[in-house]
Amino acid sequence: MKTKLPFLLAVACVSSAAVAAPQSFDFKDPKGVNNAVFKLDAPLEALSGSASGISGNVTFDPADPASTAGKIVVASSSLHVGNPMQLKHMQGEQWLDVAKYPEISFEAKGVKNPRTEGNTTTAEVVGTFTLKGVSKDMTVPVKFTYLKDKLGQREPNKNGDLLVIRSNFAIKRSDFGIMPGKMEDKVADTIELTLSIAGGAPH
Repeated sequence: MKTKLPFLLAVACVSSAAVAAPQSFDFKDPKGVNNAVFKLDAPLEALSGSASGISGNVTFDPADPASTAGKIVVASSSLHVGNPMQLKHMQGEQWLDVAKYPEISFEAKGVKNPRTEGNTTTAEVVGTFTLKGVSKDMTVPVKFTYLKDKLGQREPNKNGDLLVIRSNFAIKRSDFGIMPGKMEDKVADTIELTLSIAGGAPH
């Protein structure tokens, strides 16, 4: 019994460490259902659209959500609006210039005030938002939902966990050098962003 006890304690410690270890979640979605929605509400016109070219990796530990880190990337060419002329202007040099700046990203640098209830954690994520080559530090509200052993329900024949990230926040296009002070009667300066994405961590 004396020889077994240290062994059992060692196994328990290793198991606990494995459970507590942070996981890396991949947000490149083979189903193509991850999306970001953007809205602009100017006095004369409202504009809304979405982006589906989302990728990135986030490290998350449900036992220590304050340690969360990672980067989410949106392919700027995947931003879409229904009006073909508006889409052409949006992707052009004066606006997003997608040929020169192919990525829009948010890189998490820290987490403040995490609050966990069940499998959901709400927090304020401190990070750097980069758009059209301009990077700005900002803090955004985020909701993390950790779904243990649910990867197979989203991607058949795979075992693993899911992390769902949802966030709503706003930026100003003028902060990123996008036609500052121009056409604000038709293209609002404030851009409202909604993110709803899921990433997988295979076992």
